[in-house]
Amino acid sequence: MSDIPTDLKYTDSHEWIRDDGDGTVTVGITDHAQDALGDLVFVELPEVGKQFAAKDACAVVESVKAASDIYAPLAGEVVEVNRALDSAPETINADPYGEGWIFQLKRSGDDAAQVLLDADAYERVLEDEA
Repeated sequence: MSDIPTDLKYTDSHEWIRDDGDGTVTVGITDHAQDALGDLVFVELPEVGKQFAAKDACAVVESVKAASDIYAPLAGEVVEVNRALDSAPETINADPYGEGWIFQLKRSGDDAAQVLLDADAYERVLEDEA
């Protein structure tokens, strides 16, 4: 599964996290998640300024097949959302690790990152689900 970027962290619920180096993280869903959902037709973005605990449902992606919650990988405050997804949710299908990012969180705790998975551990999660 060489399509799992090694510079990101992952959750077992298929979110990816990029540390932006300034106390914020960018969050999206993995290639596996977007592929399982199929063609995305709607994204319900979280509100800027809203606080979430780790593992709180904070956004929704909807495809022709199903709707799926997106969970906050870490505790924090939403500081930015990807408004381009309002008119082009399919960007997540085309570029899940780039232009298809969903939101940014300002982290409110620094030990929560320990529960995140590296690329190898995430690949094992996918193998266990197969």
